Amino acid sequence: MSLRTAVAAPFVQSGTDRLGRSDFVVALSLDRDWFSPDQAKRLLDVAEGEGLLDTEDGEVVATFDVGSVSIPEDFVPEESILRQRTTFERVLDAVVEAGTEKQAAVAAINGLQSDLGVTLEAAAVVYARRQGLAVTDHATRALGEY
Repeated sequence: MSLRTAVAAPFVQSGTDRLGRSDFVVALSLDRDWFSPDQAKRLLDVAEGEGLLDTEDGEVVATFDVGSVSIPEDFVPEESILRQRTTFERVLDAVVEAGTEKQAAVAAINGLQSDLGVTLEAAAVVYARRQGLAVTDHATRALGEY
């Protein structure tokens, strides 16, 4: 995933899993020239929303093993990673990663939404749970959105 790769880059560059917010922004904007400083700050927000980063004692901390991420030399992240995914998109990605074909999952989720009379996000969570996936965080987030 290019989001994980872009987020890992400043940590890999510094050889740590903990950075100051400004160091993270500088690494992405000035050192790598991937984003403007404002875009790099947006990436911080998106990554925190995706659970890839936490903040501890005023520093940004990776919640995944940054050493396991390979950053290709010619890698340049797409600007689309600056867009925060909806709960539906997150749940759908989890379902697809678990092996369900995307079109089949979307069709089943749409059917559940119609049958149950719930939001698309709620239907996605129900579908994922029926597939045996643990999507509690996504369900909590969906509840918080309404």
